[in-house]
Amino acid sequence: MPRFHCPAPLLAGQRLSLPASAARHVQVLRLQPGQTITLFNGEGGEWSATITRMGRSDVDVSLGAHHATEREPPRAVHLAMGMPANDRMDWLVEKAAELGVASLQPLHTAHSVLRLAGERATKKQAHWQSVAIAACEQCGGNRVPAVQPVNELTAWLKTLPTVDAAQPALRCLLSLAEGTQPLGVALAAAKTDTPVLFLSGPEGGLSPQEDALARAAGFVPVTLGPRVLRAETAAIAALVLAVSGG
Repeated sequence: MPRFHCPAPLLAGQRLSLPASAARHVQVLRLQPGQTITLFNGEGGEWSATITRMGRSDVDVSLGAHHATEREPPRAVHLAMGMPANDRMDWLVEKAAELGVASLQPLHTAHSVLRLAGERATKKQAHWQSVAIAACEQCGGNRVPAVQPVNELTAWLKTLPTVDAAQPALRCLLSLAEGTQPLGVALAAAKTDTPVLFLSGPEGGLSPQEDALARAAGFVPVTLGPRVLRAETAAIAALVLAVSGG
């Protein structure tokens, strides 16, 4: 059944017009009045909906029952990454959303190739958010990960709260440093519902100064093995381990 994101309060029995993007997709799929689709607003669960009217560019639906369906990982997993160049960031956002990441933080680092500022950064953030929404429509996720505004690594680290022993969270820095513990070991030592925040560098990794700042902010270096992975591959591999329980 086709699924569409509808970022609005939804109630069973409600009649509404679909957002422009969803209406356009319904038109492309040549759906007709009487056919059923699924809607979700990102706040949990999903609704069945019946198409009641097809206009030139607008589509009206009637909402059916709400289904409290959740397909999220047992722990909240967040990813902060030095943005890879070209279209690799689009791929990374798409796959991270498919895996159930809770949020994404694009970062500028000392070795970043991709540099964004001002209106260009705002447009890229909106584009990546739309990529995440489309991925959730396809994979069945009912909670859309938030793509945060582009930030500088050093400035972002200063915004992080102090790690609280009463509310533990696991902060993992993907690293190739010798003697670093495997990510699987770090995940196994934490409770299955402990939130995880990954920090992954861009092509070329983090600078020594950035690495030191990350460790000072509570990030524990972890490794995915002896092979050198692409920046986007490393991030996705880490997410797979975290959402699958390590």
